[in-house]
Amino acid sequence: MSAPTQNAQSVIDMWAPIVPSHETIEHLASNVPDELLQYLTVFTKASVTPEQYAAYAMGLARDDAELLADLDGAGIRWSLITGFDELSTCGKTMVANETVAALAERHPDRFIPFAGADIMAGNRALAQLEHWVSDRGFRGLSLRPFVIGCPANDRAYYPFYAKCVELGIPLSIHTSHNWTRTRPSDLGHPRYIDEVACHFPELVLIMSHAGYPWVLEACLIAWKQPNVYLELAAHRPRYFAVPGTGWEPLMRYGQTTLADKVVYGTGAFLINRPYSELVEELRSLPLAPEIAGKWMWSNAAGLLGIGQDGG
Repeated sequence: MSAPTQNAQSVIDMWAPIVPSHETIEHLASNVPDELLQYLTVFTKASVTPEQYAAYAMGLARDDAELLADLDGAGIRWSLITGFDELSTCGKTMVANETVAALAERHPDRFIPFAGADIMAGNRALAQLEHWVSDRGFRGLSLRPFVIGCPANDRAYYPFYAKCVELGIPLSIHTSHNWTRTRPSDLGHPRYIDEVACHFPELVLIMSHAGYPWVLEACLIAWKQPNVYLELAAHRPRYFAVPGTGWEPLMRYGQTTLADKVVYGTGAFLINRPYSELVEELRSLPLAPEIAGKWMWSNAAGLLGIGQDGG
């Protein structure tokens, strides 16, 4: 299936982050950390065992043609997929870089691969990150402080920040509340990103989930720091314009001062909603067309070096 051409309605999904290809689901089914199973406990009000999740996950696997059809139906031209590797701190590599590479290499004109890195493994993980970027064409790094167990200003991260600068790749980093019951939500506070940006001004930092619920702080940090961006994934866009939900700073500053610093991601797999539904919610927001175009396409295209023709 060929890629659609970019047009005014096209979207770059800057945080899928998981696309349920057969190899991804096969790995994920037996490698979800207990910390992430706690998310399901919160939202389903019932304990979910690893065996129950594995049985559920196996039913989610889709052929490539189905995956691409879903993206096409939502107007998603590019989708960022990523590995998640926190083996040292939670005993699991949730999404292996190998499965990300397999899908991205089959469809290099549709998927943007980011690597996971087990940062507590030190130099071994640094060498692996360089391999995935330099040898396998990965475009960035993804980290989740709440699963790692240390805030983003911990010095264990710093060699990886330096390596991102050296390799010229952006970092997507979880900056938000988390729903585990063993890791404090403060691990994802945006104030730690401010400190990192002070120490690594050349590092391109994508605050995944826009710092929610600390949206005002996240907006101010993105305003202050030239290479810090807000990514909106894993939240329903229909709530962004609803008073009292905490998104008021995004809707105020994201259309003015930060119009060039906001990128959209669906998080469709994790919030279990269709791509088309989430993208339509975003398009229904009270945004001027030029602002919607920036959030959905041009800001991410500039960040990733994607041309006007979509390539």
